[in-house]
Amino acid sequence: MAVIKRVLCPERLRRVPEQFSWIDHRLVRDRRIAGRSTGALSLYLFLVIVADGQGLSYYSDPAICRLLPLDASGLAHARQELLAARLIAYQRPLYQVLALDEPAPPRTGQPMTLGQILQQAMERKP
Repeated sequence: MAVIKRVLCPERLRRVPEQFSWIDHRLVRDRRIAGRSTGALSLYLFLVIVADGQGLSYYSDPAICRLLPLDASGLAHARQELLAARLIAYQRPLYQVLALDEPAPPRTGQPMTLGQILQQAMERKP
């Protein structure tokens, strides 16, 4: 059965960063990988390696477990960790490695106070 690939999160379609590498330095600089388990880090690296230009891949759980040092439970935990960190999107069987840039909040047409802007900025910090 052929899998039809579709972008899961178009507003966070990844682009090659300025340093010309799919592995964005902001992962370290902004501490996006700090505190992640080795399982989550290995899954993230795997997904970056196998993803196409839109960040999409559709390796099955058994295939990933054969290629990485993870069992089914470890894979589920690693995937949940990356989802919680908003580094990937997942809808079985598709994974999408997400851009590190958060989408801009929708405009309400109402002006924001400085306090609201600062509160919103603080909520986005990891």
